[in-house]
Amino acid sequence: MKTTPTRKPKWPKRIALGNVTIVIYKRTTPNGKTGFMLAYKQDGKRKFDSYGDEATAIQEANTKARQLSTLGVKAAQLTDDDLRACVTAMDAVKPLGISLTDAVSRFVEAFNIAGDVVAAAKFYKARKKPVTPKLVADVVAEMISVKELHGASKRYLQDLGNRLKRFAADFTKNAFSVTTADIQAWLDNQHFAAENYMSFRRVINVLFVFAVRRGYAHDNPVLDVENVKVKHGETQIFTPQEIAKLLAAAPPEFLPVLAIGAFAGLRSAELERLEWSDVDLEGGHITIGADKAKTASRRVVPISDNLAAWLAKCDGQQGNVWKGRHHEFYVAQEDTAKAADLKWKQNALRHSFCSYRLAKTQNAAQVALEAGNSPQMIFAHYHALVKPADALQWFSVLPEGEAAPVTTKVVPVVTGRRGSSQGVTRMPAVGTAAAN
Repeated sequence: MKTTPTRKPKWPKRIALGNVTIVIYKRTTPNGKTGFMLAYKQDGKRKFDSYGDEATAIQEANTKARQLSTLGVKAAQLTDDDLRACVTAMDAVKPLGISLTDAVSRFVEAFNIAGDVVAAAKFYKARKKPVTPKLVADVVAEMISVKELHGASKRYLQDLGNRLKRFAADFTKNAFSVTTADIQAWLDNQHFAAENYMSFRRVINVLFVFAVRRGYAHDNPVLDVENVKVKHGETQIFTPQEIAKLLAAAPPEFLPVLAIGAFAGLRSAELERLEWSDVDLEGGHITIGADKAKTASRRVVPISDNLAAWLAKCDGQQGNVWKGRHHEFYVAQEDTAKAADLKWKQNALRHSFCSYRLAKTQNAAQVALEAGNSPQMIFAHYHALVKPADALQWFSVLPEGEAAPVTTKVVPVVTGRRGSSQGVTRMPAVGTAAAN
Protein backbone atom coordinates (compact mmCIF):
# COMPACT_ATOMS: atom_id res chain seq x y z
CA MET A 1 0.00 0.00 0.00
CA LYS A 2 1.37 3.33 -1.04
CA THR A 3 1.43 6.07 1.62
CA THR A 4 1.42 9.83 1.18
CA PRO A 5 3.85 11.78 3.44
CA THR A 6 2.11 14.09 5.96
CA ARG A 7 2.56 17.74 5.05
CA LYS A 8 3.20 20.29 7.78
CA PRO A 9 0.28 22.74 7.93
CA LYS A 10 1.11 26.26 6.72
CA TRP A 11 -0.86 27.95 9.50
CA PRO A 12 -0.40 28.96 12.27
CA LYS A 13 3.16 30.16 11.78
CA ARG A 14 5.65 30.50 14.62
CA ILE A 15 8.42 33.05 15.00
CA ALA A 16 10.90 31.87 17.67
CA LEU A 17 13.84 33.79 19.16
CA GLY A 18 15.52 32.42 22.26
CA ASN A 19 12.79 31.47 24.67
CA VAL A 20 10.29 33.78 22.98
CA THR A 21 7.70 32.45 20.54
CA ILE A 22 5.23 34.55 18.57
CA VAL A 23 2.35 32.65 16.93
CA ILE A 24 0.69 34.08 13.81
CA TYR A 25 -2.86 32.94 13.06
CA LYS A 26 -4.61 33.37 9.76
CA ARG A 27 -8.31 33.92 10.19
CA THR A 28 -11.41 35.22 8.51
CA THR A 29 -12.82 38.37 10.04
CA PRO A 30 -16.58 38.89 10.62
CA ASN A 31 -16.81 41.00 7.47
CA GLY A 32 -15.40 38.14 5.38
CA LYS A 33 -11.88 39.50 4.93
CA THR A 34 -8.65 37.70 5.74
CA GLY A 35 -6.74 38.89 8.80
CA PHE A 36 -3.67 37.89 10.72
CA MET A 37 -3.39 37.81 14.50
CA LEU A 38 -0.25 37.67 16.65
CA ALA A 39 -0.44 35.80 19.94
CA TYR A 40 2.29 35.98 22.60
CA LYS A 41 2.86 36.36 26.34
CA GLN A 42 4.04 39.59 27.94
CA ASP A 43 4.13 40.49 31.66
CA GLY A 44 2.58 37.10 32.39
CA LYS A 45 -0.47 37.83 30.27
CA ARG A 46 -1.53 36.55 26.81
CA LYS A 47 -1.55 39.36 24.25
CA PHE A 48 -3.15 39.59 20.81
CA ASP A 49 -2.38 42.03 17.96
CA SER A 50 -4.25 42.06 14.61
CA TYR A 51 -2.99 43.08 11.15
CA GLY A 52 -4.57 43.23 7.69
CA ASP A 53 -1.86 41.52 5.66
CA GLU A 54 0.57 38.65 6.11
CA ALA A 55 3.77 40.62 5.41
CA THR A 56 3.03 43.20 8.07
CA ALA A 57 2.05 40.50 10.56
CA ILE A 58 5.34 38.64 10.02
CA GLN A 59 7.38 41.86 10.25
CA GLU A 60 5.70 42.87 13.52
CA ALA A 61 6.08 39.34 14.89
CA ASN A 62 9.84 39.47 14.34
CA THR A 63 10.04 42.93 15.92
CA LYS A 64 8.04 41.83 18.95
CA ALA A 65 10.15 38.67 19.31
CA ARG A 66 13.34 40.75 19.37
CA GLN A 67 11.87 43.14 21.96
CA LEU A 68 10.68 40.35 24.24
CA SER A 69 13.92 38.44 23.86
CA THR A 70 15.91 41.57 24.80
CA LEU A 71 13.65 42.10 27.79
CA GLY A 72 14.24 38.52 28.79
CA VAL A 73 17.99 39.01 28.69
CA LYS A 74 17.69 42.20 30.74
CA ALA A 75 15.37 40.51 33.19
CA ALA A 76 17.91 37.74 33.68
CA GLN A 77 20.50 40.37 34.54
CA LEU A 78 18.40 42.02 37.28
CA THR A 79 19.96 42.01 40.75
CA ASP A 80 18.04 41.15 43.91
CA ASP A 81 17.76 44.88 44.69
CA ASP A 82 16.37 45.50 41.20
CA LEU A 83 13.81 42.77 41.64
CA ARG A 84 12.76 44.09 45.05
CA ALA A 85 12.36 47.58 43.58
CA CYS A 86 10.21 46.17 40.77
CA VAL A 87 8.00 44.27 43.19
CA THR A 88 7.61 47.37 45.39
CA ALA A 89 6.66 49.46 42.37
CA MET A 90 4.18 46.85 41.16
CA ASP A 91 2.55 46.73 44.59
CA ALA A 92 2.34 50.55 44.62
CA VAL A 93 0.49 50.80 41.31
CA LYS A 94 -1.74 47.74 41.80
CA PRO A 95 -4.49 49.65 43.69
CA LEU A 96 -4.60 52.12 40.79
CA GLY A 97 -5.63 49.41 38.36
CA ILE A 98 -2.77 50.04 35.93
CA SER A 99 0.34 48.10 35.10
CA LEU A 100 3.82 49.16 36.12
CA THR A 101 4.65 49.71 32.46
CA ASP A 102 1.70 52.06 32.03
CA ALA A 103 2.56 53.92 35.22
CA VAL A 104 6.16 54.48 34.16
CA SER A 105 5.11 55.48 30.67
CA ARG A 106 2.67 58.08 31.99
CA PHE A 107 5.19 59.42 34.48
CA VAL A 108 7.87 59.86 31.82
CA GLU A 109 5.44 61.63 29.53
CA ALA A 110 4.31 63.95 32.35
CA PHE A 111 7.88 64.60 33.45
CA ASN A 112 8.90 65.59 29.94
CA ILE A 113 6.02 68.07 29.85
CA ALA A 114 6.07 69.57 33.35
CA GLY A 115 9.35 68.64 35.03
CA ASP A 116 8.28 68.56 38.67
CA VAL A 117 5.32 66.21 38.31
CA VAL A 118 4.17 66.49 41.94
CA ALA A 119 4.19 70.30 41.87
CA ALA A 120 2.36 70.26 38.55
CA ALA A 121 -0.28 67.90 39.94
CA LYS A 122 -0.81 70.12 42.99
CA PHE A 123 -1.07 73.17 40.76
CA TYR A 124 -3.60 71.40 38.56
CA LYS A 125 -5.63 70.28 41.56
CA ALA A 126 -5.67 73.80 42.97
CA ARG A 127 -6.82 75.21 39.65
CA LYS A 128 -9.59 72.64 39.43
CA LYS A 129 -10.93 73.87 42.78
CA PRO A 130 -13.94 76.18 42.33
CA VAL A 131 -13.38 79.80 43.36
CA THR A 132 -15.68 82.77 43.79
CA PRO A 133 -14.78 85.81 41.68
CA LYS A 134 -14.14 88.80 43.94
CA LEU A 135 -12.22 92.00 43.28
CA VAL A 136 -9.02 92.51 45.26
CA ALA A 137 -10.41 95.70 46.84
CA ASP A 138 -13.52 93.83 48.00
CA VAL A 139 -11.42 91.04 49.51
CA VAL A 140 -9.38 93.67 51.37
CA ALA A 141 -12.54 95.29 52.76
CA GLU A 142 -14.01 91.94 53.83
CA MET A 143 -10.79 90.79 55.50
CA ILE A 144 -10.44 93.99 57.51
CA SER A 145 -14.06 93.73 58.63
CA VAL A 146 -13.53 90.13 59.74
CA LYS A 147 -10.35 90.98 61.62
CA GLU A 148 -12.06 93.91 63.31
CA LEU A 149 -14.90 91.60 64.33
CA HIS A 150 -12.33 89.19 65.81
CA GLY A 151 -10.78 91.91 67.95
CA ALA A 152 -7.70 92.99 66.00
CA SER A 153 -6.14 96.20 67.30
CA LYS A 154 -6.91 99.54 65.67
CA ARG A 155 -3.25 100.10 64.91
CA TYR A 156 -2.96 96.73 63.14
CA LEU A 157 -6.13 97.36 61.16
CA GLN A 158 -4.89 100.80 60.21
CA ASP A 159 -1.61 99.34 58.93
CA LEU A 160 -3.45 96.68 56.94
CA GLY A 161 -5.83 99.23 55.48
CA ASN A 162 -3.19 101.76 54.50
CA ARG A 163 -0.94 99.22 52.78
CA LEU A 164 -3.56 96.99 51.17
CA LYS A 165 -5.70 99.83 49.82
CA ARG A 166 -2.60 101.11 48.03
CA PHE A 167 -2.02 97.59 46.66
CA ALA A 168 -5.66 97.14 45.64
CA ALA A 169 -5.70 100.46 43.79
CA ASP A 170 -3.30 98.95 41.22
CA PHE A 171 -5.03 95.55 41.04
CA THR A 172 -8.53 96.21 39.77
CA LYS A 173 -9.23 92.55 39.03
CA ASN A 174 -10.37 89.38 40.74
CA ALA A 175 -8.11 87.99 43.44
CA PHE A 176 -7.75 84.58 41.76
CA SER A 177 -6.18 86.17 38.67
CA VAL A 178 -3.31 87.87 40.58
CA THR A 179 -0.05 86.02 39.94
CA THR A 180 3.31 85.85 41.65
CA ALA A 181 4.82 87.76 38.73
CA ASP A 182 2.19 90.52 39.15
CA ILE A 183 3.01 91.01 42.83
CA GLN A 184 6.76 90.81 42.30
CA ALA A 185 6.63 93.43 39.57
CA TRP A 186 4.46 95.72 41.69
CA LEU A 187 6.78 95.53 44.69
CA ASP A 188 9.85 96.09 42.53
CA ASN A 189 8.30 99.12 40.84
CA GLN A 190 7.52 100.81 44.17
CA HIS A 191 11.25 101.13 44.93
CA PHE A 192 10.66 100.44 48.61
CA ALA A 193 13.46 100.32 51.14
CA ALA A 194 14.07 96.74 52.29
CA GLU A 195 12.10 97.05 55.52
CA ASN A 196 9.09 98.65 53.82
CA TYR A 197 9.25 96.06 51.01
CA MET A 198 9.03 93.24 53.55
CA SER A 199 6.21 95.00 55.42
CA PHE A 200 4.15 95.19 52.23
CA ARG A 201 5.00 91.58 51.34
CA ARG A 202 3.82 90.53 54.80
CA VAL A 203 0.40 92.19 54.60
CA ILE A 204 -0.18 91.07 51.00
CA ASN A 205 0.55 87.53 52.16
CA VAL A 206 -2.03 87.96 54.94
CA LEU A 207 -4.54 89.07 52.29
CA PHE A 208 -4.04 86.02 50.07
CA VAL A 209 -4.04 83.56 52.96
CA PHE A 210 -7.49 84.98 53.72
CA ALA A 211 -8.51 84.85 50.03
CA VAL A 212 -7.57 81.17 49.69
CA ARG A 213 -9.42 80.20 52.87
CA ARG A 214 -12.53 82.06 51.74
CA GLY A 215 -12.45 80.58 48.25
CA TYR A 216 -11.53 83.76 46.38
CA ALA A 217 -8.17 82.45 45.10
CA HIS A 218 -6.81 79.07 44.02
CA ASP A 219 -3.56 79.46 45.90
CA ASN A 220 -1.31 82.06 47.54
CA PRO A 221 0.86 83.80 44.90
CA VAL A 222 2.92 85.58 47.58
CA LEU A 223 4.69 82.37 48.65
CA ASP A 224 7.15 82.60 45.76
CA VAL A 225 7.59 86.37 45.90
CA GLU A 226 11.20 87.24 46.67
CA ASN A 227 12.26 87.90 50.24
CA VAL A 228 14.83 90.63 50.79
CA LYS A 229 17.21 90.87 53.70
CA VAL A 230 16.61 93.78 56.04
CA LYS A 231 19.88 95.10 57.35
CA HIS A 232 19.60 96.49 60.83
CA GLY A 233 22.16 99.02 61.94
CA GLU A 234 23.45 99.47 65.44
CA THR A 235 20.83 99.82 68.16
CA GLN A 236 20.46 103.53 68.84
CA ILE A 237 19.86 104.77 72.37
CA PHE A 238 19.74 108.10 74.19
CA THR A 239 22.26 108.97 76.87
CA PRO A 240 21.04 110.10 80.32
CA GLN A 241 22.03 113.64 79.38
CA GLU A 242 20.04 113.47 76.13
CA ILE A 243 16.86 112.16 77.75
CA ALA A 244 17.14 114.88 80.37
CA LYS A 245 17.26 117.49 77.60
CA LEU A 246 14.30 115.91 75.80
CA LEU A 247 12.18 115.82 78.95
CA ALA A 248 13.04 119.42 79.72
CA ALA A 249 12.05 120.49 76.19
CA ALA A 250 8.89 118.38 75.86
CA PRO A 251 5.50 120.16 75.76
CA PRO A 252 3.11 119.23 78.60
CA GLU A 253 0.92 117.00 76.41
CA PHE A 254 3.92 114.95 75.23
CA LEU A 255 5.91 114.86 78.49
CA PRO A 256 4.18 111.83 80.13
CA VAL A 257 4.39 109.87 76.88
CA LEU A 258 8.10 110.60 76.62
CA ALA A 259 8.76 109.66 80.24
CA ILE A 260 6.81 106.38 80.04
CA GLY A 261 8.58 105.44 76.82
CA ALA A 262 11.99 106.18 78.31
CA PHE A 263 11.58 104.63 81.76
CA ALA A 264 8.97 101.86 81.14
CA GLY A 265 9.88 100.88 77.58
CA LEU A 266 6.42 100.85 75.98
CA ARG A 267 6.29 100.68 72.20
CA SER A 268 5.05 103.71 70.27
CA ALA A 269 1.79 101.96 69.36
CA GLU A 270 1.27 100.96 72.99
CA LEU A 271 1.87 104.54 74.12
CA GLU A 272 -0.77 105.76 71.69
CA ARG A 273 -3.31 103.29 73.12
CA LEU A 274 -2.37 103.69 76.79
CA GLU A 275 -4.97 105.19 79.12
CA TRP A 276 -4.45 106.85 82.51
CA SER A 277 -6.52 104.09 84.08
CA ASP A 278 -3.70 101.70 83.11
CA VAL A 279 -1.19 103.73 85.15
CA ASP A 280 -1.26 102.84 88.85
CA LEU A 281 1.06 105.27 90.61
CA GLU A 282 0.06 104.06 94.05
CA GLY A 283 0.61 100.41 93.14
CA GLY A 284 3.78 101.26 91.23
CA HIS A 285 3.03 99.62 87.89
CA ILE A 286 1.60 100.14 84.39
CA THR A 287 -0.69 97.48 82.93
CA ILE A 288 -0.55 96.96 79.18
CA GLY A 289 -3.68 94.99 78.32
CA ALA A 290 -3.83 92.44 75.53
CA ASP A 291 -5.88 94.91 73.48
CA LYS A 292 -3.06 97.45 73.67
CA ALA A 293 0.04 95.23 73.41
CA LYS A 294 1.69 94.45 70.08
CA THR A 295 1.90 90.78 71.02
CA ALA A 296 -1.75 90.69 72.21
CA SER A 297 -0.48 89.46 75.60
CA ARG A 298 -1.12 91.31 78.83
CA ARG A 299 1.93 92.44 80.81
CA VAL A 300 2.75 94.60 83.83
CA VAL A 301 5.67 97.03 83.89
CA PRO A 302 7.02 98.47 87.16
CA ILE A 303 7.12 102.24 87.59
CA SER A 304 10.63 103.31 88.59
CA ASP A 305 11.08 106.00 91.22
CA ASN A 306 12.12 108.62 88.69
CA LEU A 307 9.19 107.78 86.37
CA ALA A 308 6.84 108.15 89.33
CA ALA A 309 8.29 111.63 89.89
CA TRP A 310 7.65 112.59 86.27
CA LEU A 311 4.08 111.28 86.36
CA ALA A 312 3.19 112.73 89.76
CA LYS A 313 2.19 116.01 88.16
CA CYS A 314 -0.26 114.14 85.91
CA ASP A 315 -2.08 112.40 88.76
CA GLY A 316 -5.84 112.60 88.34
CA GLN A 317 -5.85 112.79 84.55
CA GLN A 318 -8.29 110.64 82.59
CA GLY A 319 -8.64 109.22 79.11
CA ASN A 320 -5.74 108.52 76.81
CA VAL A 321 -2.24 109.43 77.93
CA TRP A 322 -1.57 110.66 74.38
CA LYS A 323 -4.54 112.71 73.29
CA GLY A 324 -3.32 113.66 69.83
CA ARG A 325 -3.71 111.84 66.55
CA HIS A 326 -1.38 109.21 65.16
CA HIS A 327 0.71 111.46 62.91
CA GLU A 328 0.86 114.15 65.60
CA PHE A 329 2.63 111.64 67.86
CA TYR A 330 5.62 111.57 65.52
CA VAL A 331 5.49 115.31 64.92
CA ALA A 332 5.76 115.77 68.70
CA GLN A 333 8.87 113.57 68.74
CA GLU A 334 10.59 115.65 66.08
CA ASP A 335 9.51 118.98 67.58
CA THR A 336 10.76 117.96 71.04
CA ALA A 337 14.12 116.82 69.66
CA LYS A 338 14.45 120.08 67.74
CA ALA A 339 13.66 122.12 70.84
CA ALA A 340 16.33 120.13 72.74
CA ASP A 341 18.84 120.72 69.94
CA LEU A 342 19.04 116.97 69.33
CA LYS A 343 18.21 114.58 66.51
CA TRP A 344 15.40 112.12 67.24
CA LYS A 345 16.54 108.49 67.11
CA GLN A 346 14.07 105.94 65.76
CA ASN A 347 12.72 103.62 68.49
CA ALA A 348 15.44 104.89 70.82
CA LEU A 349 13.13 105.29 73.84
CA ARG A 350 12.36 101.57 73.94
CA HIS A 351 15.93 100.62 72.98
CA SER A 352 17.23 102.82 75.77
CA PHE A 353 14.90 101.35 78.39
CA CYS A 354 15.82 97.77 77.45
CA SER A 355 19.55 98.54 77.39
CA TYR A 356 19.67 100.39 80.72
CA ARG A 357 17.21 98.04 82.42
CA LEU A 358 19.25 94.97 81.39
CA ALA A 359 22.46 96.63 82.59
CA LYS A 360 20.79 97.40 85.92
CA THR A 361 19.10 94.05 86.58
CA GLN A 362 21.47 91.71 84.71
CA ASN A 363 18.35 89.61 84.11
CA ALA A 364 17.27 89.18 80.47
CA ALA A 365 14.19 87.14 81.42
CA GLN A 366 12.91 89.88 83.73
CA VAL A 367 13.47 92.60 81.15
CA ALA A 368 11.79 90.43 78.49
CA LEU A 369 8.67 90.14 80.65
CA GLU A 370 8.59 93.89 81.25
CA ALA A 371 9.24 94.74 77.60
CA GLY A 372 6.95 92.10 76.07
CA ASN A 373 9.73 90.35 74.19
CA SER A 374 11.77 87.17 74.37
CA PRO A 375 14.90 86.79 76.55
CA GLN A 376 16.84 85.77 73.45
CA MET A 377 15.87 88.99 71.66
CA ILE A 378 16.66 91.12 74.70
CA PHE A 379 20.07 89.54 75.16
CA ALA A 380 20.95 89.64 71.45
CA HIS A 381 20.09 93.32 70.95
CA TYR A 382 20.71 94.99 74.29
CA HIS A 383 23.39 93.04 76.16
CA ALA A 384 26.47 95.10 77.11
CA LEU A 385 25.35 98.23 75.23
CA VAL A 386 25.70 100.28 78.42
CA LYS A 387 27.33 99.85 81.83
CA PRO A 388 25.56 99.54 85.20
CA ALA A 389 26.81 103.03 86.11
CA ASP A 390 25.06 104.43 83.01
CA ALA A 391 21.88 102.60 84.00
CA LEU A 392 22.00 104.15 87.45
CA GLN A 393 22.15 107.61 85.89
CA TRP A 394 19.35 106.82 83.42
CA PHE A 395 16.88 105.77 86.09
CA SER A 396 17.81 108.79 88.19
CA VAL A 397 16.84 111.54 85.74
CA LEU A 398 14.37 113.67 87.75
CA PRO A 399 12.11 116.64 87.06
CA GLU A 400 13.68 120.04 87.68
CA GLY A 401 13.54 120.95 91.34
CA GLU A 402 13.11 117.37 92.60
CA ALA A 403 15.45 116.49 95.42
CA ALA A 404 17.75 113.62 94.59
CA PRO A 405 17.47 110.78 97.10
CA VAL A 406 21.21 110.41 97.62
CA THR A 407 24.49 112.02 96.50
CA THR A 408 24.01 113.78 93.20
CA LYS A 409 25.94 114.95 90.27
CA VAL A 410 24.65 117.87 88.24
CA VAL A 411 23.81 117.57 84.57
CA PRO A 412 22.85 120.90 82.92
CA VAL A 413 19.89 120.74 80.52
CA VAL A 414 18.07 123.30 78.43
CA THR A 415 14.70 124.23 79.95
CA GLY A 416 14.21 127.66 78.41
CA ARG A 417 15.23 128.98 75.04
CA ARG A 418 17.85 127.10 73.08
CA GLY A 419 21.35 127.70 74.36
CA SER A 420 20.32 128.80 77.86
CA SER A 421 21.27 126.83 80.96
CA GLN A 422 18.35 127.54 83.24
CA GLY A 423 17.57 124.66 85.56
CA VAL A 424 19.43 121.43 86.13
CA THR A 425 18.44 117.81 86.40
CA ARG A 426 20.09 116.01 89.28
CA MET A 427 21.16 112.41 88.93
CA PRO A 428 22.69 110.26 91.69
CA ALA A 429 26.34 109.50 91.41
CA VAL A 430 27.52 105.99 90.59
CA GLY A 431 27.07 103.57 93.47
CA THR A 432 23.97 105.12 95.05
CA ALA A 433 20.73 103.22 95.56
CA ALA A 434 18.40 105.43 93.59
CA ALA A 435 15.52 104.29 91.37
CA ASN A 436 14.69 100.62 91.01
